[in-house]
Amino acid sequence: MPRRPRPEREERATLPGIAEVRLRADERTAEVVLDVLRANFTITAPREYPSDRLYFTLDTGNTAADPGGDE
Repeated sequence: MPRRPRPEREERATLPGIAEVRLRADERTAEVVLDVLRANFTITAPREYPSDRLYFTLDTGNTAADPGGDE
């Protein structure tokens, strides 16, 4: 069966340090991956899709506390 052509999509605007992530994994593996990412980055709540896919946004910006305070 030939692949159907992909529909035209609107150009996406992205921000530096922001990643749109698609994760395909079983439930246990997905939880482990999400726990590790949450410990190190800011992520949105994963959007579940049929089968084994999760979609979320990952902010890779600096999430460390500001050591200098208000300067």
